[in-house]
Amino acid sequence: MSPTAPAPTGAPAPARPGEPRLLVLKIGGSVLSDKQGTGQTDFDAIDAFAGQVADLVAGFPGRVVLVTGGGALCHPVGLRIKADRQDPYAAVALTEPAFTMRWAWTTRLRARGVRAVPLQVTSMFGEHPDGTPITETAVVRRLLAEGALPVLSSDCVVTAAGTLRILSSDHVPALLTAEEFGPVRIVALTDVPGILTRGPGSAVLRHLDPDDPTAAERLFWPTDAWDATGAMAGKVEALAEHARRGAECVITRGDRAAEDLRHLFAPIAEWPADTAYTLISRQWSPS
Repeated sequence: MSPTAPAPTGAPAPARPGEPRLLVLKIGGSVLSDKQGTGQTDFDAIDAFAGQVADLVAGFPGRVVLVTGGGALCHPVGLRIKADRQDPYAAVALTEPAFTMRWAWTTRLRARGVRAVPLQVTSMFGEHPDGTPITETAVVRRLLAEGALPVLSSDCVVTAAGTLRILSSDHVPALLTAEEFGPVRIVALTDVPGILTRGPGSAVLRHLDPDDPTAAERLFWPTDAWDATGAMAGKVEALAEHARRGAECVITRGDRAAEDLRHLFAPIAEWPADTAYTLISRQWSPS
């Protein structure tokens, strides 16, 4: 009888205080597509960001999870699902465009030598009939232990009533905020450098207390009709929820031309001085 193989140990512990054990990198649809104008997905942008993600995984194997936004592919489907009041399983239609995004990332990452594996959140998260959450992350933990890269996205999930609802990509990192993954840093790359204080081109709000997210409400402008996820307001609401679970959450600009993303693993006080961001965290020391 062969000996039992040792159980996966999960991601390595952080090397220094202020460094995350796990980085959940959420790359928003706003930097991957033109949701408002042409409605087209920018696959060249995905390719460029895939190079940055591949470098990050090479530097920190087993410590990165990628969450892709749906952008122009998923938003129109999301709006149609929300408008359908008759079919309790209408949200299953999100499966196709969401997988298209995950597969676009997977093929480009694998071409760079990354063992990227697309996973469907439907089978990992949901609600019991009494409303308590169902969370199953054993496969994610095993993939990380093997140095692979789980690729997640928005999805449909089973509710307490047995129907389906949309789980936006901003809320997907909730799967990874358990203590066993911590300390966790969630970084959302968007088309703006953070929560803007006075409109386009203005300075960003450096810190937001997740226990008082309403402090940022006056800074949000109305959500356009084409946006299915609540734009920045929806993103901040989700990130504040993750931060209340103990994650350190950051909103910053995604730049396809950036040399690398390795600073995302450094203590935030050591990030490049010209990097603008909004930190959503219960712990904050101004630098």
